[in-house]
Amino acid sequence: MVALLQPRPPSRLPHSKSLMLDLIAALGLALAVEGILFAAFPEGMRRAMYEAAHSPADRMRLVGIVSAFIGLGIIWLARWLA
Repeated sequence: MVALLQPRPPSRLPHSKSLMLDLIAALGLALAVEGILFAAFPEGMRRAMYEAAHSPADRMRLVGIVSAFIGLGIIWLARWLA
């Protein structure tokens, strides 16, 4: 059990080219997921966009910060498990 909690040592540092490819792949994945949501739930997405457009700036800022930290946590976890 303890071995599962220890992060794996990196085999080598990634090159800037592979980092850029990871960034492009992540942006493509985000666009694909967003496109699927708009295609599958157009009215729900319209409502969500309306709600976001009419939300106070403080709430939007808080949601953005929380989302960014959750996203970073997911990336860290995925890299840690890889």
